[in-house]
Amino acid sequence: MPIYKIDKEKLTSLSSKKFDLEKDIQSLTEKNLEEVFGLKFISGSLNNEFFVNVEEQDFYIDTLAFNEEEKSFYIIEYKKDKSFSVIDQGFAYLSAMISHKADFVLELNEKLKKNYTKKEINWEGSRIIFISTEFTNYQRNAINFKNLPIFLYEVILYENNIINYNPIKPLRTSESIKNLTKDKTIQHVSKEIKVYSQDDLIPQNWSSSKELLQEFEIQLLKTDSETKVKYTKLYIAYVSKHGRNYVEIVPQQQGLKIFYRFPFKFLKSSLKIEDCSKKGHWTNGISYTYLTDSLQINEAIQLSKESYQYLHRDIKK
Repeated sequence: MPIYKIDKEKLTSLSSKKFDLEKDIQSLTEKNLEEVFGLKFISGSLNNEFFVNVEEQDFYIDTLAFNEEEKSFYIIEYKKDKSFSVIDQGFAYLSAMISHKADFVLELNEKLKKNYTKKEINWEGSRIIFISTEFTNYQRNAINFKNLPIFLYEVILYENNIINYNPIKPLRTSESIKNLTKDKTIQHVSKEIKVYSQDDLIPQNWSSSKELLQEFEIQLLKTDSETKVKYTKLYIAYVSKHGRNYVEIVPQQQGLKIFYRFPFKFLKSSLKIEDCSKKGHWTNGISYTYLTDSLQINEAIQLSKESYQYLHRDIKK
């Protein structure tokens, strides 16, 4: 789909331009990782590219990033070569990470001045992102597998310095790739890195909860079209463009437990807001409500907006 500019109520399509070098895409992306992907930059072209040696082969990682909300690593590779296999290379890099966890944690701690241990990292949430100016049909079709920890982004530069990172979405999702191959690398990665879906969190017989979730989600995404939905082992996260989970949901058999990022006495609501800041729970939220009826959705959406604002109060508009 072309991108247009408005000139006196007339739409004019913007002409695309070519990047001179792959490193130009890399440098621009690294400088804007938080804005584009909500990730913290660890290493890459802006300092020294991180690498690990696996069976006498060096794996140089173009950009190593970290998701602070999920405590997981993201590997980013930039490609102009149309012949590479996103599946083979993606799983090879993820396998190298799993085999050298200590090296990755050391790099994280040294570059970001942190003190994480291997046990504190969410390894199953690790992902790899490929960024290219163009993907072939073969590469696009390669991601048509269920629960694949690989993402493709096509980056397009337009006139007037307008740039678009366009996610390539699967046309369809078949069976999980680990069930269709005996490849040792894929099997190795699939044991530790997981991609969850709604079906993993809501059993089929929880029909009322599923309907509530669908209606809530439709309304929430109308308020902020840039919100991304992520499924974890224990909850569903609604993530802002800044990479922050501002609402999280733990499905219940007869409703939804919705977690927010503001203190439970922060505001008044027709829904009862409970405090969980000092209780053990699965999400990042510090307060929560129960949603059991579709009539409560409007108020739950309003609380979601408040949660977004509270969590992003440090970001200038």
